[in-house]
Amino acid sequence: MMDFITTLGPWKWIILGAILLGLELAAPGAFMMWLGLSAILVGVLSFLWSDLSWQWQGVAFAVFAVASIPLWRRFAHNVEPAEDRPFLNRRTEEMVGKTFTLDKPIVDGAGTIRVGDTVWRVSGPDCGAGSRVRIARVDGANLVVETA
Repeated sequence: MMDFITTLGPWKWIILGAILLGLELAAPGAFMMWLGLSAILVGVLSFLWSDLSWQWQGVAFAVFAVASIPLWRRFAHNVEPAEDRPFLNRRTEEMVGKTFTLDKPIVDGAGTIRVGDTVWRVSGPDCGAGSRVRIARVDGANLVVETA
């Protein structure tokens, strides 16, 4: 084992990096990718400086692996998936600001509106059936309304 470590050359680092990148493909999580890239970078450095000892190669790999953590965090936070339907699974938030007609009157702060084929529970000031109300905010599955 010691012979393997002391004879670390550029190709061994590049092969190790390729194996780590392959593991990342098999079990994605963006962890092995950075280790694989660090190993490949050490391999490239070993090509440039052929007299780089195995100790310095190990130190370089450790430094690159640790330095990749903030790079990964910065990259991961800047990438936001483009959403073609931003209110998917948040249907109630899409209705904020829209105006509807009361289906049933609001009595003691509770009533209903019909949106398409769905009846929604609303709360707000007492109003008669047929009154126009605007969705002010959402409280779970309950829509809080104000008179329009």
